[in-house]
Amino acid sequence: MDNIKTGLKENRKQFTLLVIINAFVGGMIGLERSILPQMAELEFHIAAKTAVLSFIVVFGIVKAVTNYYTGAFADKIGRKNLLLIGWLFAIPVPFIFMYATNWNWIIIANVLLGINQGLSWSSTVVMKIDLVGEKQRGFAMGLNEFAGYLSIALVAFLTAWIAGKYGLRPYPFYIGIVLSLLGFFGSWIFIKDTRLHVEKETSSSNIPLLKNIFWDTAWKDKNLGSVTQAGLINNLNDGMVWGIFPVVLSQKGFSIEQIGIITATYPAVWGLGQLITGKMADHLCKKDMLFTGMFLQGLALLSMPWAETLPHYIILSIILGWGTAMVYPTFMATVAEHTNPADRAKSLGIFRLWRDLGYAFGAILTGIIADALGINASIILIGALTVGSAIVIQYRMKCKNDNSIKLRAWLTNQNKLHR
Repeated sequence: MDNIKTGLKENRKQFTLLVIINAFVGGMIGLERSILPQMAELEFHIAAKTAVLSFIVVFGIVKAVTNYYTGAFADKIGRKNLLLIGWLFAIPVPFIFMYATNWNWIIIANVLLGINQGLSWSSTVVMKIDLVGEKQRGFAMGLNEFAGYLSIALVAFLTAWIAGKYGLRPYPFYIGIVLSLLGFFGSWIFIKDTRLHVEKETSSSNIPLLKNIFWDTAWKDKNLGSVTQAGLINNLNDGMVWGIFPVVLSQKGFSIEQIGIITATYPAVWGLGQLITGKMADHLCKKDMLFTGMFLQGLALLSMPWAETLPHYIILSIILGWGTAMVYPTFMATVAEHTNPADRAKSLGIFRLWRDLGYAFGAILTGIIADALGINASIILIGALTVGSAIVIQYRMKCKNDNSIKLRAWLTNQNKLHR
């Protein structure tokens, strides 16, 4: 145990390998980011937005539930084992996309993809936090999410470009075969479990255990609950962007290559931005980071219905991506900051359960409103909910170094001394 050390520098080789593996995980999502809504309409002749978005609903629910069980079983089964199991579920996905004969096969592929993402992405998140220790969690999460979401952007752009040149199937999905095999064998051969790092940190932590991990993380604890609701709303609006934007842009006459540029800009800024915002989260008040990020997202979404040209959409995608970059590494760094290492994996799993349920809620809500009142109405509602989430953070959450918290702690100690 004495030779086990936490810190980014001390564990740089293993950390770098996990960043690369998470890039492969993110790339699996990029496979369908640009072209699956197009496939729904052009190849499977699905017109209703609720039906088109069904793949996101299924993906979100399955990933959310898998996140929860990843957190619950991380200590029992082992982080690396969960990572490998996740990759086994990814291998069939590109083949199903290539040869699906009806939309039900696309739904099945997204069940497998949801399990893959829940197990593999969650495992890399927990393992990186285990490795870096207390001081660099924001930066660690920034690097993790940078790799994942930049990969989403690159693969989303590549699949759209290949589809524009050679058709929607099968060529864009060859990328997925390579990613899934590299991810599985790379994890099997090179990745080591981080159980001993958790045991070492647990022995020295002074953060109290949560009384009820599920409800404290979901809402009862003001800081954890604020993060959880923001995570849900963040992925709710991401689910809308994922499913609706390619359709909106197609209806406005943009080519599939232009759609690929716009849909890739958002996750590219999101991914690259986290190299900066992750480090910011280690030094700035996390409440301020979360409020600003959610507010920028809401502002960008509320402006979307009035965008017309390619530059308009690119600018708004940049704002949306930067807002998301501000919150995404900060979410998990905040959860880790407010939980004992013994609670960490479970609490992160619960947060990610609610966060990724946002995909399902967003797709369902967007589809129903878009079919009933039009796409613009659904975008405006999701934008308003995002601004509302920022307001909840502003009034409910506290910075860890907030003077009022220090004052309450001092008063509590004084009361104990006088008893």
